[in-house]
Amino acid sequence: MSSPAPLIKEREGFADAFKVAIGSAYVTHKDAVGELTFTVTREGLVEAARIARDQFDYQQLMEIAGVDYPERAERFEVCYHFLSITANHRVRLKVTADEETPVPSLTGLWPVAGWLEREVFDMYGVVFSGNADLRRILTDYGFEGHPQRKDFPLTGYVELRYSEAEKRVVYEPVSLPQDFRTFDFLMPWDGPEYRLPGDEKAVPQAPGAPSPAPAASAAPKVEAKAPPAQPKTTDTPAKTGAGAPANKEATKAARKPAVRKAATSGGKATAKAAPKPAPKKKSPAKPAKGDA
Repeated sequence: MSSPAPLIKEREGFADAFKVAIGSAYVTHKDAVGELTFTVTREGLVEAARIARDQFDYQQLMEIAGVDYPERAERFEVCYHFLSITANHRVRLKVTADEETPVPSLTGLWPVAGWLEREVFDMYGVVFSGNADLRRILTDYGFEGHPQRKDFPLTGYVELRYSEAEKRVVYEPVSLPQDFRTFDFLMPWDGPEYRLPGDEKAVPQAPGAPSPAPAASAAPKVEAKAPPAQPKTTDTPAKTGAGAPANKEATKAARKPAVRKAATSGGKATAKAAPKPAPKKKSPAKPAKGDA
C-alpha cells in the first residue's frame, strides 16, 4: 500500500481558475498533503460555493466541520468539504467566525447543509443566518454550553441517564470516574524497562527479599524411603473374608422340585401337578340346506 489515504487526482489549473472565478471572496489558499483548501470571506461564501458547484462540477457537499482556536479574535473556523464526482476531486472552503458573527447558510444550495450546520451550532455555538431550523441536534434539550469548545469545562454541568429505580431519565452532576493520566509515548521495545506487579515471580530472588520466591540453589537431596516391612498375602481361605465354603449336597437339594424334595425327605408334596384339561366333545355336524 503506497498511500495511507485514497489518492486524489490533481486538477491542472483549477486553483488559479477558481481564484479568478470567486474574485473578491478569495482570501488565501494552500495545497498540503494532496488537499486543496481555499479561505474565503463570510460575505462571499455562498457565491463561492455556487461557483464551485455550477462552474467546476463539485456536485456534493460532503461535510461541514468546526475548529476552535480560543487565542484568535475570530476563534472558529467552519470548513466545507466538496466532492466532484465527474472530476474525482475534492476541495475545501473555509471561513472564520466568532461567537456573535453569523455565517451565511448553504441550505439554499444543498438542503443537507441544514443538518450539518445544526451540528456545528450545537458543538461550537456558531450561528448560521438563513437556516430556518437552527436547533440543537446532538445534545439534550436544555443543555447549556457547547461541548467542542476548548474552554468547555469537563465538570460542573449535568449529564443524563435512565434510572431503573425511578423509571425515568434523571439529571446528575458530571463527574469523571478516572483521573487524568500522563503518557510518555515511548515504544515498549525502545523505552524504559517497566516492571509490573507479578514480574518478580518470574525470576527467583535472594533470601530476605520482599518476594516469597526462594533463591536459586542446588537441587535438594532426595532420600530413599525404606521398603515395606512384609507384603500382605492371602495364604489361607480364612484370610479372604469369604467365610466357609457352601455345602454342595444342600445346594443340590435346594434346586430339586417340590415333589422330589418330599419323596426324599419323607414328607408330603406341597405342590401338586396341574390337572390335565378334559377332552372336548365333538358336536354333530348340522345338515346343509337342501339335504334330505
